[in-house]
Amino acid sequence: MPAVTADTLTLPRISAPSETSTDRTVTGITTGPRGFEGEGFPVVRAFAGVSSRALDPFVHMDQMGEVEYQPGEPVGTDWHPHRGFETVTYMIDGRFQHQDSHGGGGLIENGATQWMTAGSGVLHIETPPAALVESGGTFHGIQLWVNLPASDKFLTPKYQSLEGGQSTLLSSSDGGALVRIIAGDIDGHVGPGATHTPITFAHATIQPGAQLSVPWRQDFNALVYVLSGRGRVGAEQRPIEGGQLAVLGKGDRITVSAESSQDSNRPALEILLLGGQPIREPVVQYGPFVMNSRDQIVEAMEDFQSGRFGNIPPNALRPHRVQK
Repeated sequence: MPAVTADTLTLPRISAPSETSTDRTVTGITTGPRGFEGEGFPVVRAFAGVSSRALDPFVHMDQMGEVEYQPGEPVGTDWHPHRGFETVTYMIDGRFQHQDSHGGGGLIENGATQWMTAGSGVLHIETPPAALVESGGTFHGIQLWVNLPASDKFLTPKYQSLEGGQSTLLSSSDGGALVRIIAGDIDGHVGPGATHTPITFAHATIQPGAQLSVPWRQDFNALVYVLSGRGRVGAEQRPIEGGQLAVLGKGDRITVSAESSQDSNRPALEILLLGGQPIREPVVQYGPFVMNSRDQIVEAMEDFQSGRFGNIPPNALRPHRVQK
């Protein structure tokens, strides 16, 4: 159950399609494989099997959880480097702590988003807080990597903390869907995230039998990822379900509808809407570095090993483990 909810009847409504609107069609649907990240938290590799051209300007996305941890089970990542892109951690439900070598940090919980511009290089850690490790509890989030153009690869690192209550909330034209804009613009309504690469990132909850149709910039690509539930997507209304990603073609609207019948433990269709202005530059990725050439990757590794990404602060945050 997402932490940020609202009465859709009291929210601004997204405009209904006009006679000249063009629904985007589906060019492909993929199912993300399941795996483990960091020290062992479960993820769905949402972009696996999708061409970089279709994803541009996005590089990578994991759905973390949804999992109900028992006491002592929650795990995260230890300190690690990044360069050349932005990391976006959106906590749909649960809590995560962040700290980095440029002074950013804090608790990300219940609908909040951490937006970190790694730029020229940063060290950081993301881990469940000690209290959650001790008690167990719900953990469900998204980590998204947004590429930076060559001109911005060496920006000074920056950190944004966006609380769940800052998200811009909208309703579908029929009142059957709640849309939370985290970054970018939908129908003239703007989310709180400040981005270097023009993108839109939103989370929508669509009630059974309802339909969501949103205007979408024609110069943006368009992706729909299903967090949970069953529905249909695109002009053709292709079936789609949890863990699947739809890549859409050209047009000026995205349409998604929820099946009338959903699983009892998944009362609505939960989706992410993603799109951005393609950068169309060479991308060379090696682990936590996303650059434009192999030479830049070698340089990033040398700079990291030489301590040029900053230093781990004194009394730094570390993964908490229950003593046995």
